Amino acid sequence: MNDKNVYGGKLALCNGKKITGYNRSGYCQLVSGDQGTHIVCSRMTKEFLNFTLSRGNDLITPRGSFPGLVEGDYWCICVLRWLEAYKANPRYAPPIVGEATNKKILTYVPAKVVQTYLI
Repeated sequence: MNDKNVYGGKLALCNGKKITGYNRSGYCQLVSGDQGTHIVCSRMTKEFLNFTLSRGNDLITPRGSFPGLVEGDYWCICVLRWLEAYKANPRYAPPIVGEATNKKILTYVPAKVVQTYLI
């Protein structure tokens, strides 16, 4: 894996308990075929979970191998969903884990915005 994080270092694991990432590696890698671009490692908030539910993407309810998410969980989310939440209301956008977020986020979200959400 050659993916870099927002700081330019090696991409860190986002979540090893509830395995996340497009290919379920636990990493927010840039993967060919991932139309959602699941590259943002975020700590889930009630505001974001409710926002994405209102947009038709239920991340709360467990189904099949998907464990369901609660506030405080770490998960690789779609960069465009993060941006949509931010544009709808900045408080809807969840915090970003810089070490585990793919640097490709910077092609979608201005660095100064990303910096304000880093944890």
